[in-house]
Amino acid sequence: MASADVQEIPPPSLDATAEQPPLFDGTTRLYTAYICPYAHRAWIIRNYKGLQHKIKLVPLDLRNRPDWYKEKVYPTNKVPSLEHNGKVIGESLDLLKYIDSNFEGPSLLPDDPGKREFAEELLSYSETFNGAIIHSFKGDTAKEAGAQFDYLENALGQFDGPFLVGEISQVDIAYIPFVERFHIFLLEALNIDITEGRPKLVAWIEEFNKMDAYKQTKVDPKLVVDIYTMVFLDSKYD
Repeated sequence: MASADVQEIPPPSLDATAEQPPLFDGTTRLYTAYICPYAHRAWIIRNYKGLQHKIKLVPLDLRNRPDWYKEKVYPTNKVPSLEHNGKVIGESLDLLKYIDSNFEGPSLLPDDPGKREFAEELLSYSETFNGAIIHSFKGDTAKEAGAQFDYLENALGQFDGPFLVGEISQVDIAYIPFVERFHIFLLEALNIDITEGRPKLVAWIEEFNKMDAYKQTKVDPKLVVDIYTMVFLDSKYD
């Protein structure tokens, strides 16, 4: 098994001029995008399980993506998707479970039934969490987004340990790419510090920042601020 702390040089993103990699040639490929938090879920679990030599990264330029991706690889034209065993599958939460179940490396689901039930509950809530925070950018952000981060802070207190079920699991990986971006954007653009008064959230983020599997996926903060400002703030009062 490859080490989870393998240092790799991320390949360049493929744009509309790029040739399509061979399809179904026996290589497992993770189609991703460096700015996309959904895609980073699959990238982080790939790294954490030490699968850098088993799953090849194929990053796409989402602003100028190749036509062949939609036409020949994944008709929904979204990332992430995984080419494996003669098929292409997608949806980021499904891929978390698929990679965890179908590849070697440490399992990222707890054995304890209570913890597993709580993890599934949090996974199911993750899109509500993300959607509520994004919606808050058009309203009372501090209050509305704050309620979601309070939810996460409370969830982090349910079990002993710095992660949501104590030890790291799929559910932590589902949340961290979004929290990373929200943390950057809210602090830089709106002067809202999501960690203030939330010590468990601080400890959770710190644990991830120690982890090479995660650090290799971190996004450029300036890019986050620029994109989120353009998408969410520039039209806020239109």
